[in-house]
Amino acid sequence: MTHFDLDEPCGANFILRDLVEAGETWRRTRVPNVPTQAATIAAMQRLARDILDPVVAEFGPIQITYGFASLALTRLIPGRIDPTRDQHAGHELRPDGAPICRRLGQAVDFCIKGTNSGTVAAWVAQRLPFDRMYFYGAGSPLHVSAGPDETRAVITMLQGVSGRRVPSLRSADWLARHSGL
Repeated sequence: MTHFDLDEPCGANFILRDLVEAGETWRRTRVPNVPTQAATIAAMQRLARDILDPVVAEFGPIQITYGFASLALTRLIPGRIDPTRDQHAGHELRPDGAPICRRLGQAVDFCIKGTNSGTVAAWVAQRLPFDRMYFYGAGSPLHVSAGPDETRAVITMLQGVSGRRVPSLRSADWLARHSGL
């Protein structure tokens, strides 16, 4: 197991700790949530450099609502996440040695006080090299990942008639036209 200095810079505006000690579940439980793979640290640094720093430069300070998630942390958040697809585990490995998430990379959820998440989502979708973006609505945190595939997939997760969130693959142009949702 490799140990990392959580106070190491992660982009221009963050340190690794900002991505590791984030989210309501981590703050409530303080469960050990430290990356063990050097590739996870590199992915966190890329995410900060390519996504978070440009967002801060354009919109101002952000609040990270969910960052890196170890197996120990994800076990405490049943039903609300999918570690095999959401990229919050970075390059971390399951006990059998396979990646927790085959997509690799790193994801973060964040919001900006007083700013519509749709506006931020449209800006990111049109300008930055992301892999996946999940847009949950104008007043909800935005999920963005940076990863090796850079698919630039924009998925809206808006409430359907059943009351459940319905995933829909959208274009950056669609998001720009409907960013007030």
